[in-house]
Amino acid sequence: MLIAKVIGTVVATRKNSNLIGSKFMIVETLPVMKEDARRLVAVDQAGAGIDDLVLVALGSAARVQTGCQDASIDAAIVGIVDNPDEIFVKE
Repeated sequence: MLIAKVIGTVVATRKNSNLIGSKFMIVETLPVMKEDARRLVAVDQAGAGIDDLVLVALGSAARVQTGCQDASIDAAIVGIVDNPDEIFVKE
């Protein structure tokens, strides 16, 4: 699981039938996650908005969370971070 910031939305009017009704967000992982920052498209399961810090599940865990076992989902927003200030505490 990663912590990321929501930086945008994706609109896809034509998509796999398993994804109809899904909201897609562009997220960017945080440097504090100790990996290169990268951008992902994630299915939003938590009602996140632009600039929210979110928890992102990857791979099969993302598909399980969304309940779409047969959909091609690699990332899903599964939570919104309530305490963003604590994430940026220096070690």
